[in-house]
Amino acid sequence: MEDPHDSWKDWFRAHGPKLLLLARQWTRSVSDAEDVLQEAFVRYWRNQRKLGGEPLALLVTSIRRSAIDLGRQQTRRAAREELQNEPESDPPLFTFSADSVADERRVAIEHAIQALPAEQRQVLVLKIWGELTFEQIATQLEISPNTAASRYRYALTALRHQLTAADCHG
Repeated sequence: MEDPHDSWKDWFRAHGPKLLLLARQWTRSVSDAEDVLQEAFVRYWRNQRKLGGEPLALLVTSIRRSAIDLGRQQTRRAAREELQNEPESDPPLFTFSADSVADERRVAIEHAIQALPAEQRQVLVLKIWGELTFEQIATQLEISPNTAASRYRYALTALRHQLTAADCHG
């Protein structure tokens, strides 16, 4: 008989790194991404997996919601600290992974992604790191699948232009 603990461990081992990368796109630090992923995964494994549906899509939704909640908490805390005249440090750059080896191309890509309009960046993250379909993205963002696809195409075009321009100037 299969040990139920092995199944979640195996599942997390297989999907955890990709989900951490996804969580990192919505958080200010690797440790925040790890916290968000842990919270989302535990919530999913205990409650949501019984609902049926695509597990990765449910987890992406849970990660996104956890990241939004954490962001709100951090914003409120920062406002309180600012009132107390405590210096606030700048959030770290948007990164692709926990590995923070400085690399000019990675930095250029990060800056290009950060420069995208929020609507395009959300769709890009959900499509690439979340591996969601345009239908699933549309459901999450409450937009039409065609709008999701258009935003994705616009994001890719903008990235291509920004990175080509950066290569020409670099």
